[in-house]
Amino acid sequence: MAGETANSNEIVIPSITRVWYAPVGTVVPADAVVAMPTGWRSVGLTTEDSLKFNSEPNFEQVRSAQSSYPTRTFQTQDAATIEVDLQQWSGANFRAVYGGGTISEITPSGGGTAKHYKFTPPKIGSRTEITAIVEVIDGGKHYRYVFPRAMQMEGVSKDLAKTKEAILPLRLAVQGGDDVDAWYVITDDPAFALTA
Repeated sequence: MAGETANSNEIVIPSITRVWYAPVGTVVPADAVVAMPTGWRSVGLTTEDSLKFNSEPNFEQVRSAQSSYPTRTFQTQDAATIEVDLQQWSGANFRAVYGGGTISEITPSGGGTAKHYKFTPPKIGSRTEITAIVEVIDGGKHYRYVFPRAMQMEGVSKDLAKTKEAILPLRLAVQGGDDVDAWYVITDDPAFALTA
């Protein structure tokens, strides 16, 4: 019986990762290496060990008197999340981390020419969905995880300690629908080639 053969070229070490986001409906890249289309924004620098993608299907089991094991297992739900800690503080990254919100320019009370800005988080019911892409690069192999609809659905906890950088925790829940794939991967990795 044929099976996988030992092949160290199929080990992936994510030497470079990037996270991008855009409004839902923005054109996604057509392949794994083309430049990102207009409308996409990079989150910039992220901590080196924080990027995670989790897929969490849920199952139910049917038990029968004639077996000590389940006699049928069926999937009832699916869920997926993306986690990454952003090192760059910007208005756009604040909006991504908090699920929306507004940024306005305010006049400083002390006068002067320096501009000041006010970030206001979104009100209940006004969080916005985004499209997200996670890029993983290992030498000449490129992978783009595409999430057509995602939403920030967790609380935000920031450590503001004197002895380390303060990060912005981006936590996205993948959204689904009958008209779009919940997520997919585009790659130029030859190990994905269709076999006869």
